[in-house]
Amino acid sequence: MEFLVEFTIEVPDGTPEPDVAAREHAEATAAAQLQREGHLVRVWKRPVPTGETTVLGLYRADSETELTGLLSALPLHDWMKTTVTPLGPHPNDPQAEQATTQAGNPAARGPLPAPRFTLVYRLQATLGQPIDVGEIPAGHRRIVPLSGGTFTGPDMSGRLLPEAAADWQIVQPDGTALADLRYTLQTDDGSLLYVRANGVRHGSPEVLARLAQGENVDASEYVFRTATQIETAVPEFDWLNKGVFISVGGRQPTGVVYETYLVG
Repeated sequence: MEFLVEFTIEVPDGTPEPDVAAREHAEATAAAQLQREGHLVRVWKRPVPTGETTVLGLYRADSETELTGLLSALPLHDWMKTTVTPLGPHPNDPQAEQATTQAGNPAARGPLPAPRFTLVYRLQATLGQPIDVGEIPAGHRRIVPLSGGTFTGPDMSGRLLPEAAADWQIVQPDGTALADLRYTLQTDDGSLLYVRANGVRHGSPEVLARLAQGENVDASEYVFRTATQIETAVPEFDWLNKGVFISVGGRQPTGVVYETYLVG
């Protein structure tokens, strides 16, 4: 079942700003979890005549009872005024018509749902001195250590372990870099995440030459993408073992930035 949920937030007078900020951060984390579980589909802001805004959310749940449980667990629930409207099917719904057409004609295939991208973390890493292996049949092999760094995200933050992080990189004759990246993250509570990413960095000869010279080139001037896998033995983060991830990279004179996204 789908539900339209309207929220109005009223913070009690005298609530310390740090308490408000902490609850808002926890609310964002809870919303990200509901999205991963398929309960939170969309969120909008709606202006009202008073000049304030309300929040509209499209939710999915098996019943209104389940939805009530999901909403009551939100960190801002005590400050919310909530209106829930159950939504039912309509005969003129384009998606319903499409589903009926496909059911009657299995060969008919409409567009698939567009993927959604949820930020998992942003890693800012420093680089050590590369080890130059030299020319091999596949190209020029270099091993680039990641010598340190920190990461932050909606559900986690921590540091990169420098003793278990490097890019076993191949640079092709035109300057294209093929990444074979392996690194280990440790969250602030001590959880370990093993990350492996394979990808490519390419661009125009002029841009790649500037990168090779150590210039600070804007990441929009080249493409730096990886397909990423994350492993962990921590039950709290078991969803990482089941996820599909991509990372967007940016090379800096003394480091590299990776933003890793869950594909939903």
